[in-house]
Amino acid sequence: MPPGGGGPMKDCEYSQISTHSSSPMESPHKKKKIAARRKWEVFPGRNKFFCNGRIMMARQTGVFYLTLVLILVTSGLFFAFDCPYLAVKITPAIPVVGGILFFFVMGTLLRTSFSDPGVLPRATPDEAADLERQIDIANGTSSGGYRPPPRTKEVIINGQTVKLKYCFTCKIFRPPRASHCSLCDNCVDALGGRNWDYFPSDQAEMQPNQSPEPLSGKCTIFWSAAAWTEERFDHHCPWVGNCVGKRNYRFFYMFILSLSFLTVFIFAFVITHVILRSQQTGFLNALKDSPASVLEAVVCFFSVWSIVGLSGFHTYLISSNQTTNEDIKGSWSNKRGKENYNPYSYGNIFTNCCVALCGPISPSLIDRRGYIQSDTPQPAAPSNGMAAYGATQSQSDMSSS
Repeated sequence: MPPGGGGPMKDCEYSQISTHSSSPMESPHKKKKIAARRKWEVFPGRNKFFCNGRIMMARQTGVFYLTLVLILVTSGLFFAFDCPYLAVKITPAIPVVGGILFFFVMGTLLRTSFSDPGVLPRATPDEAADLERQIDIANGTSSGGYRPPPRTKEVIINGQTVKLKYCFTCKIFRPPRASHCSLCDNCVDALGGRNWDYFPSDQAEMQPNQSPEPLSGKCTIFWSAAAWTEERFDHHCPWVGNCVGKRNYRFFYMFILSLSFLTVFIFAFVITHVILRSQQTGFLNALKDSPASVLEAVVCFFSVWSIVGLSGFHTYLISSNQTTNEDIKGSWSNKRGKENYNPYSYGNIFTNCCVALCGPISPSLIDRRGYIQSDTPQPAAPSNGMAAYGATQSQSDMSSS
């Protein structure tokens, strides 16, 4: 071995290899396995998710828990203190019918509260940029400067002109009857219904098998289906802790309708219980013997009017195929001969009800339990409409420029 040669060099080489292999900072080719994340974990809206994304609710759920407490406590007191007496004195069918109503109410409430109401996915930066390029072409703009998109576009639905509004948060043109919920920070659509004759107001009428022109990259999916179905956001209901839209409206309606029956049922038989006891021991002694009945009667008396009224109101909306927003604003008339007739109605109460309550439920568009792919683009960041876009133009301005 030459002096000062092989031995020290071997030791040096060994030392370098040992250091290189033990330091994670110096091993760029060795990548750690990162657990795949699901889409609900990075969802841009203000929602809460449970059970690995299976349950989706609004962030403000305090009133929803109040709804649960009122139903559970009132029903629990009825089954514990009234039903045993009524089953003996009248018929055992009373607790059976009450139990069926209770479980139906709870099932429809949880189904309404825990489901996706019909949230529309936000546009990615590339899709938002593509929409702006389409608007530039429509306006005849060839300069490289930034061109603000207009706030509205016009489409013809069954002979009626309807405006599509641009959402500056989601960066899409919302489908007809859809709206952006300020509490959940999502655009939400609504229940499917009548086939449309859909086409932009500055284009010729579509043929039956012709697909509408997409209004953005993201809207290609929406409009290929929405050309023949309605999109409708009804309202945000704090009592169920969720928006009420396309995918859960029927469950919301069945909830308030069955809750009306349950409230009237409990109230009627609580009064019957008190009357039967008062015939035996007197009215005051009957109240002392069953104080729970007094509490149930008070809760049911003050809540039955609003619940029954709400059920009647939504029965009217379903029969006329309107949304809460459309009815409050007076957007449409139920009379076909008027200029502002409702283009979404079939003109038949029975058909409108069947479409709303018995039609197919569309799949969720947000795929909240899907895995995030490394090459999947994320939604565009929301921006303030006035600050980012300035003045906007209507569709008529676009067609005239």
